[in-house]
Amino acid sequence: MVGIGVPICVQCGNTSNPCRCKVVGPTLGFLAFAAAAVVEWPVGALVYCFRHSKGRKIMGHPATVIYPSVTNAIPI
Repeated sequence: MVGIGVPICVQCGNTSNPCRCKVVGPTLGFLAFAAAAVVEWPVGALVYCFRHSKGRKIMGHPATVIYPSVTNAIPI
């Protein structure tokens, strides 16, 4: 039997905290990215059929806006 676990992301080498590693921010950023992608990628694909540049912008939104803003907001 295989269990499904929560993905844990670790970002080392940054200067935002004394430990120089972040775990909570990148993990929550990944979860927010995945939740936004589930909604925005199908919408972006539909919009892409009619307006290519707008569809690409919608599909890229989770990676360019959601993930970095959540990851950088939490310094741990």
